[in-house]
Amino acid sequence: MSPLRIIKGTALGFAAGIIDIIPMIIQKLPMHSILSAFSMWVVLGFLINTSALKINGALKGLLLSFLVILPTAILIGQAEPVSLIPIGIMTAILGALLGIVSDKIVR
Repeated sequence: MSPLRIIKGTALGFAAGIIDIIPMIIQKLPMHSILSAFSMWVVLGFLINTSALKINGALKGLLLSFLVILPTAILIGQAEPVSLIPIGIMTAILGALLGIVSDKIVR
């Protein structure tokens, strides 16, 4: 595994994290929620780009994103089930985009 691949993937995750937290900051959500979401995307950038799954990039991004968010979604769903709708939408969009962009940029 190329170190450059890891760096590029993590940087893409960083960018996805920034996109995800902008609406959270505007809504003045708690800092721990913002940091949790941001760190999830940085980790996902790493995971998507180091995963050996031989599937379409968008599908890989979707699959890994929902697998990573599942434990947190269970906790959120218990406290605020309505919040799962925007979280699921952002996870689907950013996960697929991260997978697609990773396929094109990180090789």
